[in-house]
Amino acid sequence: MNQIRTPNKDAYTLILEAIDSGVYRPGDRLVESELAERFGVSRTPIREALQRLETQSLLARDGRSLIVASLDHNQMAELYVVRTELEGLAARLAARHASEEEIQVLRDMVSEDRALLNDPTALARANRRFHKMIHLASHNRFLVQQLDLVHRSMALMATTSLAAQGRGEIALAEHKAIVDAIARRDEDAAYKALRDHISVAFVTRLKLDSQKVD
Repeated sequence: MNQIRTPNKDAYTLILEAIDSGVYRPGDRLVESELAERFGVSRTPIREALQRLETQSLLARDGRSLIVASLDHNQMAELYVVRTELEGLAARLAARHASEEEIQVLRDMVSEDRALLNDPTALARANRRFHKMIHLASHNRFLVQQLDLVHRSMALMATTSLAAQGRGEIALAEHKAIVDAIARRDEDAAYKALRDHISVAFVTRLKLDSQKVD
């Protein structure tokens, strides 16, 4: 196993980022010694990080082992209810507070992300960056903290809704509508556009999950 040298990050952040990026997927077992070797840190901070992640329900017990948790249907629905409201609020506040430079960055993201339409994994990463930019443009640190927690839990979903046929193209059109509303300083329209965007993503994910049922 190759060691990843990231001296400026603690064990908790390293494991969290590995889950978020898909290095560890729902159901994968996490072993202290393997994590310590991978990240080049001692087992004590790894153990503490695992305990913290378990407390946050990002890890679950499977016998004596810790595995990356997964979300059942009800948990996913509850998460989307919270995400929809918080994301909508972030868009509303971004329409009120975003600087012209932040709006330009959002516009550039929408334009540049079109090159990723044939790569759902890269598009999913770009999608997270886009939403994070809106969170920051809200200029509300407490909202950003809550959305960070929500997006951590989103990492527990095994697939991205952007993997659905045609979803990437539609999502980028929705992103453009969100940015246009923010640029117009239309708070209600920005709120609605982002809520609708999350709602469509949820429907898409439900359809994807239903296709897995025998």
